Amino acid sequence: MRIFFSVGEPSGDLHGANLIRALKSRHPAWEFVGYGGPKMADAGCRLHFDLTQLAVMWLGEALANYSKFRRLVAQADAYFQKHRPDAIVLVDYPGFNWHIAKKAKAQGIPVIYYGTPQLWAWASWRVAKMRRYVDHVLCKLPFEEKWFRERGCQATFVGHPYFDELEAQHLNAQFIERLGTDKRPLVTILPGSRTQEVKSNLLPFLKAAKLIRKQVPNVRFAVAAFKESQRLLAQQIIEDSGVYAELYVAKTPELIHAAKCCLACSGSVSLELLYHTKPTAILYQISHLAHFAQRFLRKVRYITLVNLLTAKEPFVEGQAGHYDPADPRDAHVLMPEYLTCEDRTADLAGHIVEWLQSDAALQKNVQGLAELKARIGQGGASLRAAGYIEALFADSVAKPQAA
Repeated sequence: MRIFFSVGEPSGDLHGANLIRALKSRHPAWEFVGYGGPKMADAGCRLHFDLTQLAVMWLGEALANYSKFRRLVAQADAYFQKHRPDAIVLVDYPGFNWHIAKKAKAQGIPVIYYGTPQLWAWASWRVAKMRRYVDHVLCKLPFEEKWFRERGCQATFVGHPYFDELEAQHLNAQFIERLGTDKRPLVTILPGSRTQEVKSNLLPFLKAAKLIRKQVPNVRFAVAAFKESQRLLAQQIIEDSGVYAELYVAKTPELIHAAKCCLACSGSVSLELLYHTKPTAILYQISHLAHFAQRFLRKVRYITLVNLLTAKEPFVEGQAGHYDPADPRDAHVLMPEYLTCEDRTADLAGHIVEWLQSDAALQKNVQGLAELKARIGQGGASLRAAGYIEALFADSVAKPQAA
């Protein structure tokens, strides 16, 4: 059996790697090839190209890399025709992966989408592509299965693969201990895994930090850079802000664990913050044009998964990312969020100051996060997805003999 993967996000690289390991544990002879990242390569995938190098955002960046994407789609199509893999596994990254799915479907190769794009959140008309090009939809979130099935897709909930990685994490105890020698409360700043997110979000976070320090003078801040290539950019933004903050690269889990509370860019990191039950205020800073456009495309009130998972009805339309503590619809919100083109640093600072100064407010939030974690924060998605894929090809897979 040969399975072709197409994965373009750093988080998808992680999930793809865990799925490959789960499949290899059952079928060591299976072959895994395609597009992915370094984690998938370490797990045994023979990469045709490191697609995580092109983890772009927004239309402008996609257009700038259009020729590269087009060439990679053509290379995949040629591979499908010459080598015909037994299945295609896609992980998120829809702009590119729709084209991969279309080419595979034309060759009659089964297509599995593991870690589906959030079509229910915005531009939901894209579900027509899912029906047309994808044979099996493996859902990360509990409410997704029903949503996709109601729209004609063969969907199955397997759980969020991120929790598999979180359960397997081994934190650097020495680093955490070193952070703990300073008894001042630590606020960890998580500006995002993409370079564009760092450019957009880090400065507003640091402006909020300046406001926080005025009310809580003994607070300290640490910025978590996702990768080494972002170090110089983050350091320059910190220096230009005039706010003292320590900068660490590839220490996100430890910095979350050591923090009293956090400031974070919206994304899958919200699940990591949930796992560690850390009170967090969320920001996603976008341009005026993007903010105007998203109002017509989004079909949910929240951009943060944690808030969607606690909502009675996640698909209520509204101005996404517009948290209002006075609105009864937002009473369940655990991570105040702001999808904005405006300056919301005072709001961000207000939440952090409350958690730093009020143990009651802090513990109320922690308790809410702990209850949600107990309900949905369980691992096993990789094994369930591997079992699903194995069952699809049960007739063509030699059953292992009993010992």
